[in-house]
Amino acid sequence: MGKGWTMKKKLSLLGLVLIFLFLLLGVGITIEKERRMEDQAKVQVDETGRKSMYVGASQWLRENLSKEEREGLIRAFERKEKDIYTFLQGPRSWSEGIPWSGEWCQFYVEGNPFGGFGCGLCCMANIYNTLSPYEVSPLDMFEHAKMASDYTPDGKYGAIDWEEMRCALKVCGVGSQIHRKPETYEEFQEQIRLAESAIVLICSGNDDTYWQDTPGHYVNIWLYQEEDDTVFLAEPGSPENNRSRIPLRYIYDALKTASRFQYLSVSGYEQEEDRWRSDGIEEHWNRP
Repeated sequence: MGKGWTMKKKLSLLGLVLIFLFLLLGVGITIEKERRMEDQAKVQVDETGRKSMYVGASQWLRENLSKEEREGLIRAFERKEKDIYTFLQGPRSWSEGIPWSGEWCQFYVEGNPFGGFGCGLCCMANIYNTLSPYEVSPLDMFEHAKMASDYTPDGKYGAIDWEEMRCALKVCGVGSQIHRKPETYEEFQEQIRLAESAIVLICSGNDDTYWQDTPGHYVNIWLYQEEDDTVFLAEPGSPENNRSRIPLRYIYDALKTASRFQYLSVSGYEQEEDRWRSDGIEEHWNRP
């Protein structure tokens, strides 16, 4: 009986060892699968260079979620200030080597320097680069707007207008809507809170609390914060004020009411709707 009992113990011990080895094998297979998925995601991130929320599982999201569900998931992603593009338009920024400036400031259209009319195009490039997996320059956006809309700058007027802005962004897969200044600040506040971003036209003639000697100028706002009622400002005309946080009230008060429209709100980006998908900046620029 002693030998039989010893044999049973040996068999039981052998069974436990085999079970343990199978468990280790299963854990190893799981870890290896996870490692491969992480490596694949890293490769995709390297190929795009950025935009981690658009890589990796994007194919799965397109196949398994509705458009509304995808938009809700993307909106839930917490965008950071460091993710926002904030191009500068003028020659002083470029000559001083300030980040976000580029040689597009040396471009002329019918005698109009880009530094004098390119604020709206800088704002549009900010939006496309921040929301999409692609990267273009303000000058690229200028060329695109001419092809995709009725934008026809001439010797008297180089700035892009609201309808052309909205049309060019639509071809880029960016949904937007143009607005007139609401009667109440609270209505404007709610619209900006719900928007991904906005391009706003400000004028010191309406309010000079923040902008002085500014008859009309496009700026780009992001990341509304309810706790202090501020927005993150992309200011293409001022390297000092670019990438700062300012009260949203400054924007509302300075909206240029002499214009037909005062701002354009951005609802989001859909890659499936993007018919441009341009990528790569050829001009020299001061990347941050």
